[in-house]
Amino acid sequence: MARSALLNVMVQSALKAGRSLARDFGEVQNLQVSLKGPADYVSQADRKAETIIKTELMRARPTYGFMGEESSEQKGTDGAHRWIVDPLDGTTNFLHGMPHFAVSIALERNGEIVAGVIYNPSTDELYTAERGGGAFLNDRRLRVAGRKAMSDAVIGTGVPHLGRGHHGKFLVELRHVMGECAGIRRMGAAALDLAYVAAGRLDGFWETPLEPWDMAAGILLIREAGGFVSDTKGGTDMFGSRSVAAGNEYILKGLLELVQRPVPKA
Repeated sequence: MARSALLNVMVQSALKAGRSLARDFGEVQNLQVSLKGPADYVSQADRKAETIIKTELMRARPTYGFMGEESSEQKGTDGAHRWIVDPLDGTTNFLHGMPHFAVSIALERNGEIVAGVIYNPSTDELYTAERGGGAFLNDRRLRVAGRKAMSDAVIGTGVPHLGRGHHGKFLVELRHVMGECAGIRRMGAAALDLAYVAAGRLDGFWETPLEPWDMAAGILLIREAGGFVSDTKGGTDMFGSRSVAAGNEYILKGLLELVQRPVPKA
């Protein structure tokens, strides 16, 4: 597969940050036995990975803006371009020694995502996409799953945790979806969940609340793999609504109907 110069920069940034995270992940696993735990160490690993990515990206395109999970947004003199970065998606997994986490980098041009990279250093799986160029896992072209019935579908989601999200609303959505689908998975890294939809491993996905860096690269991957993405209301304001739903044409339609189904009256 041919990559543009910009996508090559993104890939190299993700791989470099991934190598740093992989080294730190080995240390985190050792720290699990300590009473204090590895939380401070993980925060440092997260910030270090973002510094690596930002340094690489800004060296290549110093006029672009930068939005990262670990730093305040930096406006670019370019005006049209912005990097959107999550240096460690799946922090809780990382913290607990679970090898399901990723680096996520997206490039936004005039409000549209035009390139995306998601990299899991634990599995050495590199997901890449450019607008109009398709989506790939390493060198293999991706296509979303072709299942049409919700009863055959495995759906991914994110479960609101302590102090975050509307737990009651989610439980209603969960009840509606799990009653109609073949299974639900909660794996703890939204970027990878979206990549799994692009790869056909999950048939669909929904979650709220999310931040732009959680979903930017994954949105493009799914679209370039032939899938569809919306917010949970069926609109296109994923960043503004802080929500996302995805699948092929049929699964997304069914998923949105279930997520939006009114709460039954007692």
